[in-house]
Amino acid sequence: MDAAMNLYDQFEPRNDCYFFRIGAQGQICCHGRNYTIKKRMTAEQAEALTRDALFVRITSDCYVNVAKITYVTDNAVYFGDGPALNHMLPVPKRKQHLIRQGISQLQGLRISV
Repeated sequence: MDAAMNLYDQFEPRNDCYFFRIGAQGQICCHGRNYTIKKRMTAEQAEALTRDALFVRITSDCYVNVAKITYVTDNAVYFGDGPALNHMLPVPKRKQHLIRQGISQLQGLRISV
């Protein structure tokens, strides 16, 4: 129980989240390796998160963390480690271009640093 509370208290969406969905009244539902965390955020916090370059909007309420994407197929993105990928998220083909662009920008930043 303490480990779960510790994860919730120290949770940082930018570093820990595969993707998140925006709910009603400022609630953000973050999906990670083996958890789903719901947090309330102020409008400013939610806006900062959605404007972050690491997150790409794929639907009206869903944003993916390009730093956590393991594999991209014709109709989905995969997150996780090893042969048993943890999460699969369907992605429209027209949004895949934005995801690939975000991944290449992220890789460019890693190389130049």
